[in-house]
Order: sequence, then structure tokens, then C-alpha cells
Amino acid sequence: MHSHPEAVTDDVFATHEFFDARDAVQVKYEMLRRVRVDGKPASHAAEAFGLSRVSYYKAKAAFEAGGVAALVPEKPGPRSAHKLTVEVMTFVRDQLFEDPKRTSPELAALIRKRFRINVHPRSVERALKRQKKKRP
Repeated sequence: MHSHPEAVTDDVFATHEFFDARDAVQVKYEMLRRVRVDGKPASHAAEAFGLSRVSYYKAKAAFEAGGVAALVPEKPGPRSAHKLTVEVMTFVRDQLFEDPKRTSPELAALIRKRFRINVHPRSVERALKRQKKKRP
């Protein structure tokens, strides 16, 4: 979804039912098309589609690299368990070797004490599950 559909002022979105200002992919694609096909300046096109000029250039690079599918916004947030490094997971495995009955809240507390990082117990459980899947 486009974060500011009310900012889209391009005529095609006001006059044609097919075009939906809430559709972020459609808005970005039409903005790129307006520059490439219609020859409009990037700054004018970005403004008409409720986006910044920086957004135009990011969309252009994404489109050139991966087509329309690359215009789909990515989910925000971390892409992996960035706190649970190899060193932390080695520590967790060692703790489980010493006492296999340790719970994920206990492991999270041990991680907090040893590495001074807060990790949710569920994150520890998911990381352990991922490691089990990787082993043959």
C-alpha cells in the first residue's frame, strides 16, 4: 500500500477507475513510465505521485534490476537473527550440553548475563530449531 495515496495528484489516477493510488507498485510503475515514456522530469513525476525524488531513483534502480516485481515494498525489520551470532549460538549449545533441560527463558537470561544483549526466549527457540533443520 502507498503510504500517502492522498498525495497522488497525477491525472490518470483521478480519471481512470483502473488506477488505484493506494497501490504502491502501480504508483511507482506509473511514475517511472511518466518519466521514461512521456519525458517528464523526475522531480515533477515524483511530486505528482506523492513520492520524493530519492524514491524515484530507488524505484528506477529496483525496476532496472528486477522488473515490476522489484517495486513491491519489502517487509521492514531485520532479515535474520542478527543478535544470535555463531558465538552466541555456540554458547547456547554448550549450555544445553551441560544441562539439556534448560528452558529458552533460562537460556535468554544466560545470554543477557554473558553477552549483555537482550534476546527473546522465542528467538532462541527458533534459532535452535533452524540449527536442527540444517544438521543431516
